Amino acid sequence: MSTKVIQRPRVDRSSLSFVPDLVYFEPAALEYPKGERIFQWAKQEGIPYKMTTSHNRILNLPGDTELEKYRMAKRTLVVGIRKTLKFDTSKPSAEYAIPIATGCMAHCHYCYLQTTLGAKPYVRIYVNIDDILDAARGYIEERSPEVTRFEAACTSDPVGLEPISGSLRELIAFMAEQPHGRLRFVTKFHHVDSLLDVPHNGHTRVRFSVNSKYVIKNFEPATSHFEQRIEAAAKMAGAGYPIGFIIAPIIWYDEWEAGYGELIEALDKALPMDARSDLTFELIQHRFTKTAKGVIEKRYPRTKLEMEIEKRKYKWGRWGQGKYVYPDEQANALRMFLSERIFHHFPQSQIEYFT
Repeated sequence: MSTKVIQRPRVDRSSLSFVPDLVYFEPAALEYPKGERIFQWAKQEGIPYKMTTSHNRILNLPGDTELEKYRMAKRTLVVGIRKTLKFDTSKPSAEYAIPIATGCMAHCHYCYLQTTLGAKPYVRIYVNIDDILDAARGYIEERSPEVTRFEAACTSDPVGLEPISGSLRELIAFMAEQPHGRLRFVTKFHHVDSLLDVPHNGHTRVRFSVNSKYVIKNFEPATSHFEQRIEAAAKMAGAGYPIGFIIAPIIWYDEWEAGYGELIEALDKALPMDARSDLTFELIQHRFTKTAKGVIEKRYPRTKLEMEIEKRKYKWGRWGQGKYVYPDEQANALRMFLSERIFHHFPQSQIEYFT
């Protein structure tokens, strides 16, 4: 029997935390405190739920077309157990990806998860957090006395899920006690209030994915607004976290200089002075593959995202697969403008790379 999906009024979700329209639970997930808590939350919120044998196998989502099913998948939460505790590598930003969640509720048109998650765009939270932390401890001990870095946002945006999962609080507190362990994550969401009082010992670097108002408005639906992200970054800096910004994707459009200039000035106004000596920037120009282009145009048929192969340069990747990036003249203009603006406003900061 199919589950009826409650039709809620349309709201501006960027100002709210993620509330799914449908939740699946693996039965074993209810044996964990986190799983039971999320189950009770779903019932209290009146969210339809089902049981599933595996978080990797969710079939028959509501919707008459593939596009409708995709949109429903992005509003579907699956609560399960992470059975594979062998962590993927996450170079160059970290040694390993730490898997506390998979999938994202946002609808960023350009996102690489469009292709890497392919047929499984639903959002998954893993409740066996102690097992995951034990595995992380093993990786740290294996590489000791070298520092081991873990990236928590390779396959999801954990801040967007934090009001439901609470997993980042646990992960930050765990890493604070690891002399040779460090945590990193990046987010487009502003739901950081529950993280402000967590003892972190400076072992967690929080990076905010920021962009111009034009890019956020046109290509990043269901994410936090320009001002919300910057305010959240200031809050985390005020709580003593090391801070970074990822400006990605950097997009060439009419008046891009004004848009990105406004962004850097807004960061300057918001960020406290004592957060600037250890501030990092990562700059990533827009790129796409032929596969991604096809998927994006299918899922977002009205997108304004420019993906004309004839206007791009083909750049080979390290694994023999290439991507389409801006021609050298445009790429250099983007790099030079942003670098100059960043060092003008943040002379002590470090630009880790432009790619």
